[in-house]
Amino acid sequence: MSLTDYGHRSILRAIARRAMIDKGLLPDFSHEAIAELAGIKMPAITDVENVRDLRNILWASIDNDDTLDIDQLTAAQAMPGDAVKILVAVADVDAIVRNGSAIDDHARRNTTSVYTAAETFPMLPEKLSTDLTSLSFSEDRLAIVVEVVIDRDGSLLASDIYRAHVCNRAKLAYNSVAAWLEGIGNAPEALHSVNGLDENLRMQDSTAQIMKNYRRRQGALSLETVEARPVFLGDQIRDLEVEKKNRARTIIEEFMIAANIVAARYLSSKKSPSLRRAVRTPKRWERIVEIAREHGFELPQKPDPVTLEEFLVKEKGTDPQRFPDLSLSIIKLIGPGEYIADTPGDTDAPGHFGLAAAAYTHSTAPNRRYVDLVMQRLLKAAVGGTPVPYSSDELQGLAIDCTEKEHVADKVERQVFKSAAAILLESRIGEEFNAIVTGASPKGTWVRLAHPPVEGKLVDGFHGLDIGHRIRVQLIHTDVESGFIDFKKVR
Repeated sequence: MSLTDYGHRSILRAIARRAMIDKGLLPDFSHEAIAELAGIKMPAITDVENVRDLRNILWASIDNDDTLDIDQLTAAQAMPGDAVKILVAVADVDAIVRNGSAIDDHARRNTTSVYTAAETFPMLPEKLSTDLTSLSFSEDRLAIVVEVVIDRDGSLLASDIYRAHVCNRAKLAYNSVAAWLEGIGNAPEALHSVNGLDENLRMQDSTAQIMKNYRRRQGALSLETVEARPVFLGDQIRDLEVEKKNRARTIIEEFMIAANIVAARYLSSKKSPSLRRAVRTPKRWERIVEIAREHGFELPQKPDPVTLEEFLVKEKGTDPQRFPDLSLSIIKLIGPGEYIADTPGDTDAPGHFGLAAAAYTHSTAPNRRYVDLVMQRLLKAAVGGTPVPYSSDELQGLAIDCTEKEHVADKVERQVFKSAAAILLESRIGEEFNAIVTGASPKGTWVRLAHPPVEGKLVDGFHGLDIGHRIRVQLIHTDVESGFIDFKKVR
């Protein structure tokens, strides 16, 4: 009997903590941060000037069933001429977590919450992120509100950013809201207790669909990847559950994209520096062209997101089952995102290729990402007309550090996920699987199985393979401690 037949969650927690330390991240808060936390007794809701009272709006949160660190609320209002005003309230974390405090120092060190298969390492103490700085149900909270007026065709007509008091009227979950919107489930119980919330959510849903269609006509890419997480029964892993996109997730995705575009534009209009989220023009466009040609579609020789989106829409309609694999290949070839510091007058800042956005940032999850907390401080300074709280050199350093730490956190999450997958696969050595090549470089070749959706290294038979190639592989080795899952190509 294998050691991993006992205490899977405990084993993975130990692996996660070692990975955090090995990668230079802090799994625990310092004594100074804990002492500072003890002195914080209540949310910041008083003694604030120039703050609107928007607690009467039908605010609601939509997130995962078990989410407690609620960063955003959304609402919608009908406007003349079939326009719709969408409102996104973002938790005012800076009202409690002050720049330079011990808690802020921890957040700045890790730059993000790290979500592993067995344990979450929050960027902020849970007393804050799941309570005092969370937009929790039925609690009055301070927020930064991003207001966006959307025309009937999905384009942006007007926008504004300001501070406000808000109150979450309903804590909703993606799957139950989506089932109701899609007509395959009953309305969530919360909709029956808040008069008018059902109509408001339907307005949000229809507006999000219009926004999505408009963005994709501009060249935003319709990418859809497989996201899986381990399912535990008690302390034991039993399966990998795939999270699927749905209409409720689209509401949040579209509204957050709009809010982040508006935040970047707002700071630019105020001649304020900012941190941008950039995805540069693909360096491996020629391989994307090859993949499209393999599917009978001709892309131009120079990168063009509008034509690439046409190809993606065609393929999703033709072969929806394999579309996530195609999406993964395109994402790998486009390359990772990065943070950059944008200064007033800078006309050379790269945009976001995947979103077809010239200016984009991250600003809607300050409980979970440090960039968003920095952006919140910049936005509050711009709204209030106070001095910029960071120097240009500080912002440059933060952009580099947050990019690097994001990649480090991703590695920790992947390592623990692969350790969890190794537990599931350790009894299947010798079995064959269908797979797609997800990485090919001098450092190695990686493949992802069709089912279960697990990635591992191809240690034999990798010559001549490139991203997007479909092959048959055999599982030859697993190592739970290291997260290694090794395959060989079946000849």
